[in-house]
Amino acid sequence: KMAMPDVIQSQSTANQVVVKQEQKILKTANLDFETQDLDKTHQKIIGLATQYKGLIQSDNSGKTYNRIYRNITLRVPSENFQVIVDGISDGVAFFDRREIKRQDVTEEFVDIQARLKAKKELENRYLELLKQAKNVKEMLEIERELSQIREEIEAKEGRLKFLESRVSMSTIHVSFYKTTVETGVRVSYGQKMLNSLKGGWEGVSVFFLGILYLWPLFLIAIIVILVVRRLIKRSRKKK
Repeated sequence: KMAMPDVIQSQSTANQVVVKQEQKILKTANLDFETQDLDKTHQKIIGLATQYKGLIQSDNSGKTYNRIYRNITLRVPSENFQVIVDGISDGVAFFDRREIKRQDVTEEFVDIQARLKAKKELENRYLELLKQAKNVKEMLEIERELSQIREEIEAKEGRLKFLESRVSMSTIHVSFYKTTVETGVRVSYGQKMLNSLKGGWEGVSVFFLGILYLWPLFLIAIIVILVVRRLIKRSRKKK
């Protein structure tokens, strides 16, 4: 059996690789607030995204019993992240939620690059061994090792691409809404009186409808009263 390269030694070598790397920061923001003009706020956000070369990842709206809302997710160049967040925040008196996160992934980025370099070097060594294989058995063993190494390389390259994408393009989630039903202390005294009158009339209507449902009982009661009165009259005549 051929002597295989020492995988553990190759991986340890990756930890010794020093790579000069600029700082990698993942930036995300979550903004949630009330607005008096949904269309104006929406146009403002779209305008900021267009002005600073951002992308609309998602844009949806909906309605509940007392509010109309809209949710927008932006992907924006990281260098324009703060100016867009400030632009959206301008004029907002109160945020239900304002959350800004910055995650430093520089160390992970450098570590993956180093390990990826070591894996590629190891792949090249196996390719050289493959050329020197003396029989089919050796070739199959080397190809099996190569297959595993290539899977690891693809996984690390995928992770690097994901980190690059998240670092270069930051994410901003914006949720804004408008209240459509006034409740509680916001209802005027006149409106309360009108609501009370409506409620009273509805109560009277329900009462009369209930009486109509009971008409057979009233009819029986009248018949009973007439029969009793007749019986009383007869008993008086006999006396």
